[in-house]
Amino acid sequence: MSLVIRFSPPSLTAEQYDSAVRRLTEDGVMPADGLDYELCFGSPGNLKVSQVWDSQDQLDAFGARLMPILAELGIEPGEPEVLEVHNIIKR
Repeated sequence: MSLVIRFSPPSLTAEQYDSAVRRLTEDGVMPADGLDYELCFGSPGNLKVSQVWDSQDQLDAFGARLMPILAELGIEPGEPEVLEVHNIIKR
């Protein structure tokens, strides 16, 4: 079953987000196995991130590699919300 994970950090800038994505890509973490897609949205200085994952195991594997990188970059992700997906409709 697919999962949605929602990060609502206390404050996240576009520069911080872009640095994290760049680092994850350079380290071979992104694109992550099982990540269907990621959205980054919100107002400047207060961005949020939502992801859709194929499975909990794939999300856990990604999280184990993500968290040390966020710590190195000084990004506090907050406690993510994880929800089971009921339905996905794509065009």
